Amino acid sequence: MFVIEPHPFDHPLSVQLIDELQAEYYERYGGPDETPIEPGEFDPPAGLFLIGLLDGDPVVIGGWRQVRPGPSRTAEIKRMYVAKRARGQGLARQMLGELESTLATRGYEQVILMTADAQPEAIALYESSGYETGEPYGMYAGEPDARFYEKRLSRG
Repeated sequence: MFVIEPHPFDHPLSVQLIDELQAEYYERYGGPDETPIEPGEFDPPAGLFLIGLLDGDPVVIGGWRQVRPGPSRTAEIKRMYVAKRARGQGLARQMLGELESTLATRGYEQVILMTADAQPEAIALYESSGYETGEPYGMYAGEPDARFYEKRLSRG
């Protein structure tokens, strides 16, 4: 059985999977994602961090944080990751759908995210889920292999 639950960004299960993700970044990029993140950025109501558990095993994470308040609210999805032991089961798509659903329910109009050419699986997921090329932002804006995406959300 697969369930998605909210957990704090710095919860031990979150940290376990974030560490796995950072190890994968070392394999793919030679170093970690150094985007500045404060754990409190993922606290409701201006953020949310989720863990997907497959038969009780934490195997998927993803979160969002508000980046633009106001009438056209925008949030950024960060730390989307599926553990190697659970890939190929559509769990990333389910997590992405849950993140988008919670954003729409809370009145967000747009979601942005970034990935890079070394993650073709992520690129395929986002493009097949309606994401379009977005404006570069953040510390990786000038990187030639960085990919930036955005998607308009329907209010929930």
